[in-house]
Amino acid sequence: MKQLKAGATACAILFTLWVMALGGPAWADDRADIRALEERFVAAFRAKDADAIMKVYAPDQTLVVFDVVPPRQYVGAAAYRKDWQNFFGSFDGPITVELTDLDIVADRNLAYSHSIQHVAGTDKQGKKLDLTVRVTDVYKKAHGRWQIIHEHVSVPVDLETGKPDLASKP
Repeated sequence: MKQLKAGATACAILFTLWVMALGGPAWADDRADIRALEERFVAAFRAKDADAIMKVYAPDQTLVVFDVVPPRQYVGAAAYRKDWQNFFGSFDGPITVELTDLDIVADRNLAYSHSIQHVAGTDKQGKKLDLTVRVTDVYKKAHGRWQIIHEHVSVPVDLETGKPDLASKP
């Protein structure tokens, strides 16, 4: 009986060590945490709050963003924060954002998602913005918290005319 107990205990310890070393499958909680991160992003966007929006991104030089507008890339949180500040500062009144088709895949400490985001508002010159973009995000979990470490925002382009499809319908 002692041998059976010792064997069961050893198996339980080995299984626990194996799960800790290799990690188990990503739980639904990870996807829920990332969905909550994206909801915080939308709320911060609508509030035109660059500080709140930057809380979903890695806070250092590891962040790389390919945005829909030039320059080709932003490296680091400080550069991307400045982009958000300039963007929000160019609008009078509210900006709307609608995030749809969010699909999230998570595995241990890395995850990715893709979504469609529709943005609308009026800039300070009275020009209306009505834009639909495709967004792919890569997340890393650090200290129990997910953060975006890479983002790619794009619109389809008609290669014959060279013009972007800003409405981006399927």
